[in-house]
Amino acid sequence: MMSGSKGLVVLAYSGGLDTSCILVWLQEQGYDVIAYLANIGQNEDFEKAREKALALGAKKVYVEDLRGEFVEEFIWPWVQANAAYEERYLLGTALARPCIARRQVDIAQKERAHYVSHGATGKGNDQIRFELAYYALCPEIQVIAPWRVPEFYLRFRGRGDLMEFAKKHGIPVPVSPSQPWSMDENLMHVSYEAGILENPKNEAPSDLYTKTTDPSLSPDNPDILEIEFKKGVPVRVKDANAGTACHSPLELFVFLNEIAGKHGVGRIDIVENRFIGMKSRGIYETPGGTLLHQAHLDLEALALDREVRRVKQGLARKFAQMVYNGFWFSPECEFVRRCLAQSQETVEGRVRLRVFKGQASVLGRDSPVSLYNQHLVSMDVQGDYQPPDATGFININALRLKEYHRLQSKINSAQN
Repeated sequence: MMSGSKGLVVLAYSGGLDTSCILVWLQEQGYDVIAYLANIGQNEDFEKAREKALALGAKKVYVEDLRGEFVEEFIWPWVQANAAYEERYLLGTALARPCIARRQVDIAQKERAHYVSHGATGKGNDQIRFELAYYALCPEIQVIAPWRVPEFYLRFRGRGDLMEFAKKHGIPVPVSPSQPWSMDENLMHVSYEAGILENPKNEAPSDLYTKTTDPSLSPDNPDILEIEFKKGVPVRVKDANAGTACHSPLELFVFLNEIAGKHGVGRIDIVENRFIGMKSRGIYETPGGTLLHQAHLDLEALALDREVRRVKQGLARKFAQMVYNGFWFSPECEFVRRCLAQSQETVEGRVRLRVFKGQASVLGRDSPVSLYNQHLVSMDVQGDYQPPDATGFININALRLKEYHRLQSKINSAQN
């Protein structure tokens, strides 16, 4: 640490305009800065970003490849859960934040830094996700959140102020104007919000999407995939057209992204409720994740007991809420993840999907531990089932309905 420095800060650095300005601003405030760039599958020139951070005065730069652990330790539990926030958002950004924050805290402890910093805005969810993770993993850490510091947000009221600051301090800025919306990318998805998207009635521009093809322009021939699961986790994907297969988690997920992306699968445009208390409009592309979500849901219907599945569905909704709100490292989220993982012990088998023109359709499924009994359910064979037993079953279930409507009739008669 330099003499007179306020301390050492590990900054979650993306290489973009905001965090580049923050890197320089932190130094202006008297801090020494270590830049930390997490590779979670975004389209980025990491070596160029490293050189840029060093040129801007960073004391050290960490570029960490977290793609493998992102898939196995964060995306796979999400697959097992079938989690979707508010029934639609597949949590791509929310899952990435604890993965990024965990390594940031590791670096801060290794470098004996007392501070960590991020570029998340003061109105969004990411500030909560980052900081709850920081404090859970390192309670004594101190956080510098520039977009909540008056000296910063009163100085930089918009992109124009950032651009002016960048030019003044020799920070490279985009040659062409930036797209009029905010974009965040990782291996699982791309999200778009803000700018012209803030009005929820505005249709998204056709050139917005980067991870998926317009379904109307996608190939005229479908891809047929077979996804194999063990304990609720994908272990193999076979391309029926090419006759090839993928097995490793990262390779498998990248391949699913490629197939789903070229067919335009995984686009949604929603209004959601942020944890901080406001609604926001977000557009998301989650190609490979959408295929896994649909295939896993289908396999569970075959391999899970009905009542276990109902309990598990409630846990999945709770899990989605906890992940969205930033509580990945909470005791309750750890408990729910263990419960969800236990529910997946018998979720094993294969699902065949037809991927075509923005849709993924299940063609068939099979499992060595299937609870589906074709002999029992057949309309052509009586088997061990005795049809007259249904009479008592129906009568018992009808008792409550009869009594309720008998009471309603008395109330209506009294009122008349």
